[in-house]
Amino acid sequence: MSSITLFGAGSWGTAMSVHLASAGRDVVLWARRPEVADEIRRTSHNPTYLPELLIPSSVYITTDLEKAAEASDLWGMAVPSQQLRGRAEHLRPYAHSGVRLVALSKGIENETLLTMSQVLDDVFESVPSDQIGALYGPSHAEEVAEGRPTAVVAAAPDEGEARHIQKVFMTERLRVYMNTDVLGVEIGGSAKNVLAIAAGIADGVSYGDNAKAALITRGLAEIRRLGQALGADPQTFAGLAGIGDLVVTCMSPHSRNRYLGEQISTGKSLDEVLNDMAMVAEGVRTTRSVYNLAKHHGVEMPITEAVHAILFDDKSPRKMVKRLMTRSAKHENWLPTTLQQ
Repeated sequence: MSSITLFGAGSWGTAMSVHLASAGRDVVLWARRPEVADEIRRTSHNPTYLPELLIPSSVYITTDLEKAAEASDLWGMAVPSQQLRGRAEHLRPYAHSGVRLVALSKGIENETLLTMSQVLDDVFESVPSDQIGALYGPSHAEEVAEGRPTAVVAAAPDEGEARHIQKVFMTERLRVYMNTDVLGVEIGGSAKNVLAIAAGIADGVSYGDNAKAALITRGLAEIRRLGQALGADPQTFAGLAGIGDLVVTCMSPHSRNRYLGEQISTGKSLDEVLNDMAMVAEGVRTTRSVYNLAKHHGVEMPITEAVHAILFDDKSPRKMVKRLMTRSAKHENWLPTTLQQ
């Protein structure tokens, strides 16, 4: 039987704890807020995230960081992306060379423009880099918690480590593939949240199916351009963490980022929308990161630039769509000269 400690009792950490416990794994779920931990112990339900979900009594709930860290050598990091470094720094004293780390949250750190596994590698000096991976793919927490068939990808620099992550998380309800292109998996799985905001805006102004299809297709093209500029394998973006994650987050009513874009399209300010949302929409901060990453590497990402302008420069969604539609004509498979080799 495998054991794992999940740090973060949000929707994804909670859903994953139920999934793994139902498959017979030993699961420790660390919660930041004592009142949340107390409520889960008392009622077997998370009062804030997925409140209808029954959490098995076999899931051990704790707010003690040291106890959670020492319970397993496999740590799943399910805290929001911009809080990951702070939580990791608190965990650093308990890490050692035998620990394996799996990034479960999706995003790119604003200040450093590092992916989640890169942040973990930066903080945990005692953990070998090849023991730090990620689990990404089209996987809404609600559906994983309900046991609906889902496929994701376990990524680690070393194939043996990727296989270990695969073995722990894979069940008859969650199919896990492997990939050693960690960077490509994380760029695809993070940047798609920016496109989900754009998809929500398109839904909100009733642009229709044609526009949504164009958005997903051209959005994937610019994510791939960014990934290639950073050294990722272009094939990764045709996989679960690329087109798979992009489709589900742009189409699903479960998508927080798509919902946020839909609300923005009604004329609400970003602050108004965020204040009304109980859960984190990673795409807002990821938009800043992807925009800055693209600028730093000279990668053209027109849809990302449009979303950035709408969110942070108060530009009109309709005007930004017009700007996108009237850009200079290009070849569909256009790539910068440096990426055509």
